[in-house]
Amino acid sequence: MGTEVKRSAPASRTGTPRRAGAGLEVSGLAPQSAVHWNLTPPELYEHAVRRGEGVIAERGPFCAVTTPHTGRSPGDKFLVREPGSADHIWWGKVNQPLEPAHFERLQQHVVRHLDAQELFVRDVYAGADPAYRLPIRFITPNAWQALFVHNMFLRPTLSELVDFTPGFQVLHAPECLADPAAHGTKSGTFIAVNLAKRTILIGGTRYAGELKKSIFTILNYLMPRQGVLSMHCSANLGETGDVALFFGLSGTGKTTLSADPERKLIGDDEHGWSDRGVFNFEGGCYAKVIHLSRDGEPEIYATTRMFGTVLENVVVDPETRAIDLDADTITENTRASYPIHFIPNHIPGGMAGHPSHIVFLTCDAFGVMPPIARLSPAQAMYHFLSGYTAKVAGTERGVTAPRETFSACFGAPFLPLHPHVYAEMLGERIAKHGVQCWLVNTGWTGGPAGVGHRMRLGHTRAMVRAALAGRLDRIATEREPVFGLEVPTRVPGGVPDEVLRPRGTWPDPVAYDAAAGRLAGLFQQNFRQFADLVHPAVREAGPRP
Repeated sequence: MGTEVKRSAPASRTGTPRRAGAGLEVSGLAPQSAVHWNLTPPELYEHAVRRGEGVIAERGPFCAVTTPHTGRSPGDKFLVREPGSADHIWWGKVNQPLEPAHFERLQQHVVRHLDAQELFVRDVYAGADPAYRLPIRFITPNAWQALFVHNMFLRPTLSELVDFTPGFQVLHAPECLADPAAHGTKSGTFIAVNLAKRTILIGGTRYAGELKKSIFTILNYLMPRQGVLSMHCSANLGETGDVALFFGLSGTGKTTLSADPERKLIGDDEHGWSDRGVFNFEGGCYAKVIHLSRDGEPEIYATTRMFGTVLENVVVDPETRAIDLDADTITENTRASYPIHFIPNHIPGGMAGHPSHIVFLTCDAFGVMPPIARLSPAQAMYHFLSGYTAKVAGTERGVTAPRETFSACFGAPFLPLHPHVYAEMLGERIAKHGVQCWLVNTGWTGGPAGVGHRMRLGHTRAMVRAALAGRLDRIATEREPVFGLEVPTRVPGGVPDEVLRPRGTWPDPVAYDAAAGRLAGLFQQNFRQFADLVHPAVREAGPRP
């Protein structure tokens, strides 16, 4: 029955063979084919090529295509309604309930599917701080997605793998489709989280981002219950030891702005903030690479030419194997997954002290938000709960053009608890540590999308660097009349003064006023859901149409 395990951890590294599936009984699996445990990146490359999972591009990255899913499927994510967590979950559109009986049938369906597959097991950690580290086991039929997991999470040492006991398991079956009638899903695609069974089921989609974000979802449940604020943000460290956090949804610039050669990278997407400081949840980066340039983002660009990087849905020339980072024929949401040590100036331990600055990033498709503004503590809470941006084409299924969205805490799709839980924790930490907060628009200027143009990365970098270095502290500000934001009158570092005043960049100021008023109204409409939960000063910190 079955074949010998190709390489198990730790057994195969000592030369002791196992029968296929040994160690997977606790997952309910009895695989009939080979099981590969914790392979190295070169070994995973070999298997991925053998299995026809993708191609090796020029200079070494592995390229995979995930069509028809080239973005997350938030409408297909479910949490099991079970007694231990049901009273804490923020039920609704974000957290859709799945009955335990449906989950049981779905898990049996997934297990039957995986038992017939060649499997790749990856044991990893989430959480750089050992006090809060979560051991996780991923089981997948695809070698390239095992490599993705290896890149994205913290990699145990060989000695740690000897007694590795998973605290959560992910059964990943990308080719397995659910039956909505039998399994309680909406379609064949599913991301089903069972907190009681500490099990996640993912199927019906090859998009690797689901593996990453499913873990972020459970951390957003577990961490606050341990007194740790979980955050959808990147983080970096300045030469003086100052920590900066960058909150924002996909496409707003978290990865780009945190990968700054003048500062050390802590992490690019997900962090915890404990009583000891900030720590990365992950061990890698998942950067959006459409239109990536060597001049604009040299550190990230370099990773797209490295062995070990996984490129997702990037166009590859079939003859030369050269990649085309400007091509969007597969999707606008092209991605690179790479270990964080591919960024030269990263923080090896993934931990640092308490933040001095917080930057809320928005990609404003209307072109009315100022490129940078100083926020009061009340305004910081208002904009954190609002989480305004424009979803960028390709990030999620069905999004083909920028559109406004309000995503609480800049990460509502990943929040099992009510946003007010995270907001209260953030407000307490801002007050305790005297954190200065900023709002930065990386979206459009000179008009809305289709009329104006995206903010120049060089200008945004100069503004952020000036803010973090304290060079804006003594510069006068002007109060923007619609949103009530304090906008610096000038920014050192080559930023034209006129860029700072969005109304003046529009050819028609009357059209600007109309667009700004409309957006202000959308802010107010969205914030009504939080109005009774916050201090009056926070309610009054929003825009006035």
